[in-house]
Amino acid sequence: MRLLASVVAAGLAAVAFSAPVAGQKADDQIAPKSVELQKQGAGFLSNGKFDQAEDALEASLAVDPRNRWAFVDLARVAEKQRLYGKAIRMSNKALMLEPNDPDAIAVQGEAMVELGAIARAQANLQKLQTICTKGCPQVAQLSAAITRGPTVASAKPPASPKSN
Repeated sequence: MRLLASVVAAGLAAVAFSAPVAGQKADDQIAPKSVELQKQGAGFLSNGKFDQAEDALEASLAVDPRNRWAFVDLARVAEKQRLYGKAIRMSNKALMLEPNDPDAIAVQGEAMVELGAIARAQANLQKLQTICTKGCPQVAQLSAAITRGPTVASAKPPASPKSN
């Protein structure tokens, strides 16, 4: 009788600990609804509807915060809106999920160029060149941005302040 009670207790403990593990998804599976919203956001981005794209991409991340493509697309939206700091933050979040994502590295490098951080952008270019051995379009894209140089950092403020 004593043995039966301990066996039942051990069995219940095993069931209790294994139940939450059985319901978890693997890390590489992104929720289909999140992917659908991310693709919808990418469509809005390509049509120039940045506010709608941002809303759809944020909804995608609310459904599944592991969707790194949504972070990359959010970085692209921020870059189009000239919010380069936000673009760098969003690409950093994508790189925390996948450190060798060439799209995130390229978007981050372009935003760095726009802010005048050419040395950091060149470090991103070197990282891209080591990752992409078969010629990625991101390498050409980032090297063209570095060659072009910053547009925001080189903009000069007005000669004199405005008066009331």
